[in-house]
Amino acid sequence: MVLPPFNEFGLLPAGDYALTLSELRRSSLVVPGQNYSPGWDQAWRERLVDNLATMAAQLWQVGITDIFVDGSFVEDKDHPNDIDGYFECDLEMMYTGQLQRDLNRLDSHKVWTWSPASRTPYANSTKKQLPMWHFYRVELYPHYGQLSGIRDEFGNVLQFPAAFRKSRSELRQKGIVKLLQESTID
Repeated sequence: MVLPPFNEFGLLPAGDYALTLSELRRSSLVVPGQNYSPGWDQAWRERLVDNLATMAAQLWQVGITDIFVDGSFVEDKDHPNDIDGYFECDLEMMYTGQLQRDLNRLDSHKVWTWSPASRTPYANSTKKQLPMWHFYRVELYPHYGQLSGIRDEFGNVLQFPAAFRKSRSELRQKGIVKLLQESTID
């Protein structure tokens, strides 16, 4: 799939764009186009996708299939801070802790937690981040029907699917990438 160019607000146009990791690596979210700034940090964006690939592989291994990524990564920013996203999961798997246990068995750094107590500040910042952010610079949140804590322009708290399809600062509609597993040929 070819992604459309960023819109006049520097956002991926609204819509869901299904891409494999290989397609994402070759997309305009990583490889600079002709109208991009000379400061476009392709190497950093490639590193973020590599880190995302590690985390997505772990999610796929435990049976999670619907993974969505966005954040400043889908914006016309030379050096996005990170990749944000969410994945759809079963409520019971989340609340019993089974999802976190299964994912941490796969991850040697044991970064899979969403506990507020696990958040620590990054160097020279007061903002506290999850362990996955510190190690991978990727934050993926489970979605099982709950609210995200992110509010719309009217003050309503949004679920992850709606919250992740708006820019945080101006609340403009933006696109999101749905990760697809690479197809294997037997």
